[in-house]
Amino acid sequence: MKPEILIINGPNLNLVGRREPSIYGDRSLDEYLDTLAASTPEATINRMQSNHEGDIIDMLHEWGFDKSIKGIVLNAGAYTHTSLAIADAIAAIEVPVVEVHISNVASREPIRHHSMITPVCRGVIAGFGLDSYRLAVEAILKF
Repeated sequence: MKPEILIINGPNLNLVGRREPSIYGDRSLDEYLDTLAASTPEATINRMQSNHEGDIIDMLHEWGFDKSIKGIVLNAGAYTHTSLAIADAIAAIEVPVVEVHISNVASREPIRHHSMITPVCRGVIAGFGLDSYRLAVEAILKF
């Protein structure tokens, strides 16, 4: 059975490809993730997106104890910097979580320099554009 990986995307990531292309690029996230799934035949890649904090927490709770899930890639968007609730949800689950950011958040506005979720994630990948997702999937497959 192939390992499963869940990719969770938070607020405004449904707009990648249209939103601030100078930061996020002009390719849609759905298009990129379709390509990523097709180029990773050794794993099943599931994905979800929500603009709502509670939905993200529910996803983490639902999938975070599933023994068939090898890892979760989480781009919590702006909730990265504000959500103790998402951090608590990550700390509570058993499946490892890799925090991902398309941009290099350390080179952006000061509010983006602190992550509430980094301390409870297995690792962080940021600043490689959409390829940050591929790098996270590759890391999870090596766990």
